[in-house]
Amino acid sequence: PTVHWPGGAKVALNLVLNYEEGAENCLLHGDGESEKLLSEIVGAGAIAGQRHANMESLYDYGSRSGFWRLHELLLRKNVPCTVFAVGMALER
Repeated sequence: PTVHWPGGAKVALNLVLNYEEGAENCLLHGDGESEKLLSEIVGAGAIAGQRHANMESLYDYGSRSGFWRLHELLLRKNVPCTVFAVGMALER
């Protein structure tokens, strides 16, 4: 079928922001060990009974700064966006 996008556009983009920071394992949240998966730290392992400062700092950036920087940019540029979010991350 022939598609006619608004303004004669040739390309349509669907921007989806994935928000997960805050749902990882962390002793502060009552978990028994630190996060060990889904990280850029090669070979990271869980630390039972101790906080993992490096792992926590990766996740903290996303929830404290990264998300909000993207949010403000998208608002300023009037770009619509869908957010896929983990409920626990939003609660925290």
